[in-house]
Amino acid sequence: MLKVVIIGYGEMFTNLIAGTLDAGCEIAGVLRKDTVKYHPLWKKLRDLINPSVEYNYIKSYSIPEIEARGVNTKEFKNALLKINPDIILVGSWGEKIGKEIYDLPKIAAINAHPSLLPKYRGPNPYFWTIRNQEQESGVTFHLIDKGLDTGAILAQEEIKIYPSDTGKSLKERTVLLARGVVCDLLNALREDVIIPLRQREDRASYFSHPEELELNFTGSAEENDALIRAIYPWGEAYFYHNDTCFAVKGHRTEIFENNTTYKEAGTITEIDSKNRTISVLCGNNKIIKFNIILYKHIDRLFTGNYIKREMKEGDIL
Repeated sequence: MLKVVIIGYGEMFTNLIAGTLDAGCEIAGVLRKDTVKYHPLWKKLRDLINPSVEYNYIKSYSIPEIEARGVNTKEFKNALLKINPDIILVGSWGEKIGKEIYDLPKIAAINAHPSLLPKYRGPNPYFWTIRNQEQESGVTFHLIDKGLDTGAILAQEEIKIYPSDTGKSLKERTVLLARGVVCDLLNALREDVIIPLRQREDRASYFSHPEELELNFTGSAEENDALIRAIYPWGEAYFYHNDTCFAVKGHRTEIFENNTTYKEAGTITEIDSKNRTISVLCGNNKIIKFNIILYKHIDRLFTGNYIKREMKEGDIL
């Protein structure tokens, strides 16, 4: 029976746990984000008053936790030396893991990355694949090395990106896919020899955390729709009407042909103060319709009143 240590947080973390259990492996210890993020006393209080999904999941399966304030600490290294794991699995983790740690397991230290590496290395590929209007994404299990998402590939599986996908829905489907892939990978590592496949650097791409979230109506309606869907639910796309900032509320949009007399991109073609929606002409002569809300939380109740009083058809954004 393979002895596995799992590091991570969120849905990827819990699905790696589930997939490891599906494979009949022993989970000898886990390190979750709350253990690193919070002081031990505060963490215990949070676990008692407002336990996280990860905590409840760990406790429901009686999985032992490793108490350490980081993956590169002496405490974590000593815990690994004591456990002597065959495999370390990592799913969603902010720290770069040092060589002293990833060299410790008897078989391998493996990261689960939610893209088709070498494409979309770096954080939040859920956002970037939708933002860039890709047709497919996936999950890759690769060896951890000194680079960032650069290690040799052990397993990889594709997933289709649908036109209605948001960052949230793509993430939900990807982490569920990871559960099955890690189960198959662990079974293969136990029963056979896997030859790691080196990543092709000529096909690599890296994206950082999402930053530029302002809608660009000189672009196509589809590009703006992709941005709105990609950032949901982690943030909000935004735009300005005069000097007032508005955020897009939710992720549902409508795109239709321009049957108006307006020609200039960025023109408001329709407003609805009651439902707090506007329609805007984009650079490809299509119109995108979406819900809006005043950007500042304290002003949001007045969105409808602002639309009714200040906005009008023909305004240029």
